Amino acid sequence: MTATLFLTSDEVSGLATPAEYVEAVREGYRQRGEGAPAEPRTKLFNREPPGMLTSYAAVLPETGAMGGYMYSAGFGAEDAWFMTPLFDAESGEPLALLDGASMNPFKTGAAGGVAVDALAREDASTLALIGSGAQARGQLRAVATVRDLDTVWVYSPTKESRESFAGELDRTLDASVAAVASSAAAVEGADIVVTATTATDPVFDGDLLEPGTHVTAMGQYHPEKRELDETTIERATYVPDLRERATMDAGSFLAAVEAGVVDEDHIHAELGEVVAGVAAGREDDEEITVFDSGGTGIETVAAAHMLYEKARDEGLGTTVDFSPASESLTGE
Repeated sequence: MTATLFLTSDEVSGLATPAEYVEAVREGYRQRGEGAPAEPRTKLFNREPPGMLTSYAAVLPETGAMGGYMYSAGFGAEDAWFMTPLFDAESGEPLALLDGASMNPFKTGAAGGVAVDALAREDASTLALIGSGAQARGQLRAVATVRDLDTVWVYSPTKESRESFAGELDRTLDASVAAVASSAAAVEGADIVVTATTATDPVFDGDLLEPGTHVTAMGQYHPEKRELDETTIERATYVPDLRERATMDAGSFLAAVEAGVVDEDHIHAELGEVVAGVAAGREDDEEITVFDSGGTGIETVAAAHMLYEKARDEGLGTTVDFSPASESLTGE
């Protein structure tokens, strides 16, 4: 038997700061850039009741951990459950099982924060945020750890939601955070643009982007999800989380390829390659850059292992026993 730590969502919530998430995820992407294995998500769809079962995984040898996500969304309950198994990358033994719900916006936001640090101008201080849900909050809090933000303009379609979100984050962050009435008002003149939506149509006009802007799009996880228009993809140095995912389910990139404005050679590099210094990031202050984030096991394993170590140090969680195959596969 192997004692494995189980951590609830409540135990994980608030266990780490946004900066700690960013630090852990940056290290994970560095390892990926130097060859650590990671695969895009797999998705299984059910017609009735409608739902999706999805998973993705990564091995981070230097962290000493491997694992990923398996989660269900939709089905009869019309909700989602995130399970995060974590294994020792040397012995293969299970280390922990986390309820990944509360960490989700922070680990995804951390990937966006790593990308902003790698690709945005050093002096970037104004941010346009399109979206006002939990993922938008995670993205904003992560970016605020890597850039000294002065002003954040928030747009989402529901006036009450964007104003409530802006009011909350204005009190939380040092930056001035305010709601605006359109995506165009948010994007125009912004140094950084972050989209955190489930949109199937582009959420802003790529012609509005000023030279030197960085864009992080985190709702690009299905061929029909299109936060960015073809103009944005065409104008930008395009960096996905995983190269293979860009040609599988990155909706905006696939739409730009289908329209004939770019081809697969437009993929500049994976984020990990930029973080590791294997590929160049931003090369001048006029360059427009895009990070296409669809979710990977890289940020999941990196964040989960960081939380596991903090929980163990603080005596959190309960243990469950797993039987090794050598003991349980008796053939009887």
